[in-house]
Amino acid sequence: MSSAPGGERLLPRRGTGGTGSALYCYEVWLKHLTMLHANGLRAVPRTLAELGPGDSIGIGLAAMLSGVDHYCALDVVKYSSAARNSRILDELISLFRTRAGRPSDSWPNYDAYLDERLFPSAILTEEKLAASLSEERISLIRAALQTPGSARKDVSIQYMVPWTDARVIEPHSIDTILSHAVLEHVVDLEGTYRALSLWLRPGGMMSHQIDFTSHGVSDRWNGYRAYPEWLWRIIAGKRAYLLNRQPCSVHIELARKSGFKIICLLRKSRTDGIARSQLSPRWRDISDDDLACSDFFYQALKL
Repeated sequence: MSSAPGGERLLPRRGTGGTGSALYCYEVWLKHLTMLHANGLRAVPRTLAELGPGDSIGIGLAAMLSGVDHYCALDVVKYSSAARNSRILDELISLFRTRAGRPSDSWPNYDAYLDERLFPSAILTEEKLAASLSEERISLIRAALQTPGSARKDVSIQYMVPWTDARVIEPHSIDTILSHAVLEHVVDLEGTYRALSLWLRPGGMMSHQIDFTSHGVSDRWNGYRAYPEWLWRIIAGKRAYLLNRQPCSVHIELARKSGFKIICLLRKSRTDGIARSQLSPRWRDISDDDLACSDFFYQALKL
């Protein structure tokens, strides 16, 4: 394996990175919530599902501290731990109580929707936060965190690992679904989009940010598109996930095919990747937009 391009970076990791940090989880949730509100969401959703929470369920906990009552996390490998989640919850409480501004200038920029503190006070008003950050509410969240999967009617957390069947969530029971740097890893992408459509209620919304960079498997950000298929099979090995390599246009097509109307579509393009002449046969017909797209943020409405 180490002789394959990028092989030295493909050793098993102890975690996924990112969601082990409360600041990261806070940033991701504020971004998705703010952009959802900018594109038609009028209230914090009551039910939220997240694909691929990773090292913690911190994004979901941030959502619950904003008013989400029922959170469902779905992953293929168990990374999250009770101790880490408890620590992150405590740190998130402090961030929300101080109305901390977004901690980094990430893409896409959403500052236009924030107040002078870079906090979404138009969405998370003082009245709403007084309720979602009350001691009684926080106690309910802590109790749900200690007993994930309990069928509580007030506040609940479900952590499903691994999920292999769309029936793990009741059809049309979810208000909002999000993922962040996850859909580029999904093996059964078409089946996943069908599940997203099944879970969301009509009028529900989903929000996804997708990272099309190489994740360390090549020196160039899109260099994996130069690898012949036999070499890619060696690199991928028997991992539960790596990269599905599907470009931006495939996600758009699958979303629409699955009954979604795209209401926000943002692409980040780069010109420093491999040239078209370097593409392997599988990718030689890829569009210029797909070849240059390094990051993709989109939101969609369930029809």
